[in-house]
Amino acid sequence: MNNVADFLTQYFEGIELAPALFYDCKNGIRFEISESVFYDEPGFLKQAFERSNALFDAVFADEDKILLVTNVYTNSTNDFLRRTKLNVYPKYIENKSLLHNMKFETNPNLHGDEDLMTHRFVLSCEKSDIRYRKLLRAICHEDFRHSSTIMKNQQGSGYDIFFINITKNMIFHLYDDRGCDVVAADRESIRYLYERYNEWILDYDRETIDAKFR
Repeated sequence: MNNVADFLTQYFEGIELAPALFYDCKNGIRFEISESVFYDEPGFLKQAFERSNALFDAVFADEDKILLVTNVYTNSTNDFLRRTKLNVYPKYIENKSLLHNMKFETNPNLHGDEDLMTHRFVLSCEKSDIRYRKLLRAICHEDFRHSSTIMKNQQGSGYDIFFINITKNMIFHLYDDRGCDVVAADRESIRYLYERYNEWILDYDRETIDAKFR
């Protein structure tokens, strides 16, 4: 299955693929990727890199089929995607031949603002096709000045990247350097994440998450 809408209808009650997935799904965990730190400390994002990579490796096996989905949110009159290539896929996909099969669609903004549009890019791939460590690092850096920043100099525009595991019916969303949502069609399929990475669960939502897995 490579149609995002059909996948969400079949396994996630037709929810929108938009933040915050944890609050829209019955079966999910919200992880704290980096604890409170001083941003002027050397290596302050090291914890975010380590945790996001560990969770990604726990969610995706080498043989799993993946949909790499990027939502780009812009003002309806902003034409930067016509002028500038989105660097997610050319930069972070190993197998460039896959790019010929990438799907694209434009929809009204998923946040309910009539003046905004959502541009969605969808690529069917496997774990080995993605330079995922570098991509996760770029997502963590998005709020900071760094060469890997995905939306460089595009004020007024934003994005979200979702990794959909269509083999295991899970969705992985690293929303920034602070946190990551993992949701699933089947609660038991992510119990191992709850047990293995329990200390990383965001305290704000811990009571809700604990209740799901008791």
